[in-house]
Amino acid sequence: MLKIVVVDDDRLVTQALTTIINANSNLQVVACGHDGKQAIQAYEQYQPDVLLLDIRMPEQSGLVATQTIMQAHPQAKILLLTTFVDDEYIQQALQLGVKGYLVKQNLDAIIPAIKAVANNQSVFGNEIMNKIQPVAHTHIDVFSQDLTTREQEILTQVAAGKNNKEIAQSIYLSEGTVRNYISQLLDKLQVRDRTQLAIYYYQNCQN
Repeated sequence: MLKIVVVDDDRLVTQALTTIINANSNLQVVACGHDGKQAIQAYEQYQPDVLLLDIRMPEQSGLVATQTIMQAHPQAKILLLTTFVDDEYIQQALQLGVKGYLVKQNLDAIIPAIKAVANNQSVFGNEIMNKIQPVAHTHIDVFSQDLTTREQEILTQVAAGKNNKEIAQSIYLSEGTVRNYISQLLDKLQVRDRTQLAIYYYQNCQN
């Protein structure tokens, strides 16, 4: 059973999300909150598998809460759920290392997104990906970093949101070998996790 914490300043939204999540037999909402401070408190108390967090909230925003939580718990799995597809919010969220970013209108995607994030995958809605991909501030060729052809191939597939098993099956390697390649990529590109690998790819790769 995956433990989920839901934080949104709109209590009706919180209730609706709780109902949707608890209807799934493998998920359980263990706590709810309505601002960033409550998000931090709930995370510390329950150590959830996934924190589902709104961005714009009174007292303290979801982004501030995310920063505080990620500093104390770098492996925290945070899925931002918001009505705002704002470039600045997206960039801040990605820099903080969140595992996912969805718009609230996309209710059908919430359960699959929670499960994916719990499985250490990165999830970004189509609206978000459309914002991320054009952002290439420097347009440096990502493949100039002395990456091997295989590393280039795996980086591209990580950026496409594939997990280790899917990558392994598509290029006929073992999952262990894929994990090793990803570790090498993290070291070479000096990034922290798969999410940042994907961000690096979209921000620096010339299409």
